[in-house]
Amino acid sequence: MTKQELIDIVSEKGGMTKKDTGAVLDIILDTITETMKRGEKVALVGFGTFEVKRRKAREGRNPATGELIQIEARTVPSFKPGRALKDALA
Repeated sequence: MTKQELIDIVSEKGGMTKKDTGAVLDIILDTITETMKRGEKVALVGFGTFEVKRRKAREGRNPATGELIQIEARTVPSFKPGRALKDALA
C-alpha cells in the first residue's frame, strides 16, 4: 500500500477530504520522526512502538572481495509490534 492509497482509504472511511487526510497523515509522520530524532519512543498502544537504537561498530566483509572492513556505529529506527497487531496477523 502506498501513502496515497492509505490517504484514499482513510478519507473515505473518515468522511474527510483527501487534502485534509493527507495533511493529518503528514503531521502524524512528522511528529513521530521528530520525537525519534530526540531519542524518545513513540508508543501506540495495541499497534506498536517506534524507537531509535544504536548499532555498535563492527567488522564485516566485503562480499565482492572477501576483504575485512570496519562498519561504523550508527543510529537506526526500530519498530516493535504490539500485542493487538500480532494477534490480528496470526
